[in-house]
Amino acid sequence: MRLLMWGRIAGAILSLTTFAFLFLHDSWRSDNLFLVPDLILIGALAIASALPGRLARVALPVAFAYTGGVLAASASSYAVQGEFGLPSTVGALTAIILAVLLTGRGGMSAPSANRPRVDSWAG
Repeated sequence: MRLLMWGRIAGAILSLTTFAFLFLHDSWRSDNLFLVPDLILIGALAIASALPGRLARVALPVAFAYTGGVLAASASSYAVQGEFGLPSTVGALTAIILAVLLTGRGGMSAPSANRPRVDSWAG
């Protein structure tokens, strides 16, 4: 299976599990500092996972990077309270690893035969 497909699957799973977490832990309260960031990551991952290939190659790494930040902050908040937030930690690591892998795979490409190569050191 291609990396993009794994990214789509992982994005959908992270989105759905975060959504389910909001219900299971009664996190819909207005005093929940992570409610809005969680809702944004749910939407970002769901949309990025459903986009066509070209757009998904750009949107998934961005959504995973955002998700990694939100879930790392969540894991840190558990640590400050003296607890270990395993779901947040696993989600953050998964999101960060996929953001790096998807960025690395799509970011470097060979120069096109139709456009001239431009070297930054050339005058």
